[in-house]
Amino acid sequence: MPKDRPELPPVEELLTAAVTGLGGAERPGQVKMAQAVRDAIESEEHLAVQAGTGTGKSLAYLVPAIRHAADRGKAVVVSTATIALQRQLVDRDLPRLADTLEGLLPHRPEFAILKGRRNYLCRHKMSAGMPEDEDDQLFDPREVSATGRMVQRIQEWANDTETGDRDELVPGVSDQAWRQFSVTAKECLGAQRCPSGAECFAELARERAGEADVVVTNHALLAIDAMEDLLVLPEHDVVVVDEAHELTDRVTSVVTDELSESTVGLAVRRAGRLIEQGLADRLQEAGEDLQALLAVAPAGRVDELPQSLGLTLALVRDAAFACITALGPRNKDRGSGADDVENAGLRKAAFTALDEVHDTAQRMLDAFGAESEVDRAEVVWLEAAHQQGRVRVPPTLRVAPLSVGGMLRDRLFGDRTVILTSATLALGGTFDGMARQWGLGKDGWTGLDVGSPFDHPRRGILYVASHLPQPGRDGLPEAYVNEIAELIEAAGGRALGLFSSMRAAKAATEALRERLDVPLLCQGDDSTSLLVKQFAADPATCLFGTLSLWQGVDVPGPSLTLVLIDRIPFPRPDDPLASARQRHVAATGGNGFMSVAATHAALLLAQGAGRLLRSMDDRGVVAVLDPRLATARYSGFLLSSLPPFWRTTDPAKVRDALRRLGADG
Repeated sequence: MPKDRPELPPVEELLTAAVTGLGGAERPGQVKMAQAVRDAIESEEHLAVQAGTGTGKSLAYLVPAIRHAADRGKAVVVSTATIALQRQLVDRDLPRLADTLEGLLPHRPEFAILKGRRNYLCRHKMSAGMPEDEDDQLFDPREVSATGRMVQRIQEWANDTETGDRDELVPGVSDQAWRQFSVTAKECLGAQRCPSGAECFAELARERAGEADVVVTNHALLAIDAMEDLLVLPEHDVVVVDEAHELTDRVTSVVTDELSESTVGLAVRRAGRLIEQGLADRLQEAGEDLQALLAVAPAGRVDELPQSLGLTLALVRDAAFACITALGPRNKDRGSGADDVENAGLRKAAFTALDEVHDTAQRMLDAFGAESEVDRAEVVWLEAAHQQGRVRVPPTLRVAPLSVGGMLRDRLFGDRTVILTSATLALGGTFDGMARQWGLGKDGWTGLDVGSPFDHPRRGILYVASHLPQPGRDGLPEAYVNEIAELIEAAGGRALGLFSSMRAAKAATEALRERLDVPLLCQGDDSTSLLVKQFAADPATCLFGTLSLWQGVDVPGPSLTLVLIDRIPFPRPDDPLASARQRHVAATGGNGFMSVAATHAALLLAQGAGRLLRSMDDRGVVAVLDPRLATARYSGFLLSSLPPFWRTTDPAKVRDALRRLGADG
């Protein structure tokens, strides 16, 4: 930037202009957060900010981020976990903010959204330059027919779209259909090599991002950019991670690999057109051996490598390597003719699938090389065959790291300033638990809780049903069903039921539909978004569901005055990744239960309780039916992670309060 550039207005002035221009009111927590973000950027120190619902945290980080981008001439990356927040930022917050700040900065702030390459239509693949991946044997005829109709709709849409962004397709299409028109970053030929490179939707999105002050992306792409050296994001020195409570889970998903009949079969189909049939058959046979072994093996965590599995993984690895070798040099095709380009596309796709099979098999073998539990770095587990819609998912072997903290510390936090924010970060009253998950030590970062504009003790009640029996493993106890019925009757409906499992949600729905006069919706009856709309539209309606409702529901107003939580949401005891992480923490001298299970539960409890107050006029009750929240030794940690509602264990007081709220509403 030129040395004689004009001095930019301070963050406080820009924030005031933004709030005024958007018709809002100044909030102390928002100002405090904006100042803290500015200070962190200037000092190049990481910052974790807990900002309760209603704080206006988007403006609090966008204003100093835009100022920094204008001052330094570098983009700031904003990463989110959900599509909903991405759309809010790109479709609403950023355009309006750019309008209000345009006259105060050297230029109107520019922004762009950038997603993984798989989210964009690939023109080259659409023109049959790449192989189709699907094996129709996995699908029944009805599924194939439905996919065919989706494929036709994608082809029609492709003629009109200007962005090639999958999210523009409404209604959406299945992954199976979309895969026939998209490629991963590893499968892509590259803009210089691809005949469609000049008009590639993914490359055009990258170009727009390269010219923007703020680039909005997601946690998965942020992880890929940081950890796989693909450089998909423009040059940047500041990252804002919104919905930061989900960062480690999203990063874990990115670095989890899998091996199954399907992944080996895909590699065989892609390579079989280009190499000797005997080599492809060898990989096919190794895949069949793996499938036969997994079909009879018990699902769950694999702590010790059985000899049969070790030999089979080695067979798969070696057969894949033989196919890779037979394909020849990776840069073999350099001609410009149509045949050369098509051959290059086929070879790139084959290399990608074979590399995945080879590297995953080797990674799984390496996972068992540690001398002790302390030295173990990864966990392997078997997921049983199951139906996903009408698709049969075969038994699948997965491998994931026990911790992603080291990766985040080295690859994300190492050479840039990171701002992490969410309504839920200070678990047990401290940021230490989340900081450990992110790989942050004691130094180099600051934690700040800017509070909430809501008066929690006056607007909400936390009721713990301490008189109920502890939840068991045999479904929803009858006493819990009775308690739920009494609370909903007192509230006149208006209840969001958050259950620890889909089985419990359905059991409660079936039992209560016969007893209650209010409409009762259950997740799975329709798309979740439509169910939430129905729930919000009719105050008498109740909605029951599981995990996505704990974090994804925003229903201000009288339609939601009661949040029901059936039990403390600990991970399942047989969850392979959580149980392995808990055991590993214990082996290294820590408290595995508190570091993993209790932290997980505290995060979800806080997110679930956060569904209650979504606007300044909201009032209501969060009812936790699990008595352990009042009696267990860890209850203090969980309670201190929740908003400071007025607390009671008296069911009569709570029912009276709900009746008054219903009368007032």
